[in-house]
Amino acid sequence: MGTQGSPVKSYDYLLKFLLVGDSDVGKGEILESLQDGASESPYAYSNGIDYKTTTILLDGRRVKLELWDTSGQGRFCTIFRSYSRGAQGILLVYDITNRWSFDGIDRWIKEIDEHAPGVPRILVGNRLHLAFKRQVPTEQARAYAEKNCMTFFEVSPLCNFNVIESFTELSRIVLMRHGMEKIWRPNRVFSLQDLCCRAIVSCTPVHLIDKLPLPVTIKSHLKSFSMANGMNAVMMHGRSYSLASSGGGSSSKGNSLKRSKSIRPPQSPPQNCSRNNCKIS
Repeated sequence: MGTQGSPVKSYDYLLKFLLVGDSDVGKGEILESLQDGASESPYAYSNGIDYKTTTILLDGRRVKLELWDTSGQGRFCTIFRSYSRGAQGILLVYDITNRWSFDGIDRWIKEIDEHAPGVPRILVGNRLHLAFKRQVPTEQARAYAEKNCMTFFEVSPLCNFNVIESFTELSRIVLMRHGMEKIWRPNRVFSLQDLCCRAIVSCTPVHLIDKLPLPVTIKSHLKSFSMANGMNAVMMHGRSYSLASSGGGSSSKGNSLKRSKSIRPPQSPPQNCSRNNCKIS
């Protein structure tokens, strides 16, 4: 009987997020729009708390999110204070069709500053599909978010709009804050444009990019990409090309001239030399 190995994790990072806001702003709708993950709380006591897990893909890394929906009712404020411990991100949710829910964000920010200071947060305007009943202008909410140093999203769980994007952005903020960006940066997923530029620059010397049958703007972008990524010297046909050797034979001649100039001339022999062939006539 073989020994059973350790179970392989289905994620690379695990983050705990809280969804806070007044009651009936649609926090439960946001959780229900997430199809994957478990919905049963790992704790026996879950009165006033909705729980959901989901896994997102962030720059090629799997990030598992534990999402806790704290009720907006006042009698559950003590539960929020206990669940806010260990939270790594907070989503402040309001209803764009309810002005009162937006005005209550100030109260939730004070609760967060008191019980979870310094935790990254974003502002989320829910129920964008009811924009025809809007009571909170987008410009006002965006200005409020900028004033409080928060990222702003308007989402619609019914249309599946910006829900995953809001969780992804908050995850990026949290991981960058903890210095995790340096870990996954070498394994990040390149865009199609980066892959095309990398393929062209890797087999084309920089001084030959101008001869490619491409538009001028693309040639300029290729040069910038080459210089920015340190690919200005590439191997081609067994030789190394770079901007320093782009002059061809003239540069080699110039280098040889520089070497010849750097050679010191022979010094004259001393005047008291006894050998006749050492005397200068």
